[in-house]
Amino acid sequence: MFAVHFYERNTLFISKLLNEVPAVGSEVKLKGRKGKISEVTEVEENKYRVQVELEVVKKASYVDPVDKKKRK
Repeated sequence: MFAVHFYERNTLFISKLLNEVPAVGSEVKLKGRKGKISEVTEVEENKYRVQVELEVVKKASYVDPVDKKKRK
């Protein structure tokens, strides 16, 4: 078992206890978001730091510009 710490940029995204360490370039899904492994470094014998590039989530505006205006 390996303790795998997933980082997005320099912030800790999630830590998981896994049976195998993910490979560089593999596709992963963490917290419902798709991502790609860009770097894997071994910190200790069973601890790994994994750098993840996550897809950008686009937020849609739910309010129409017409509805923002005051109605008379």
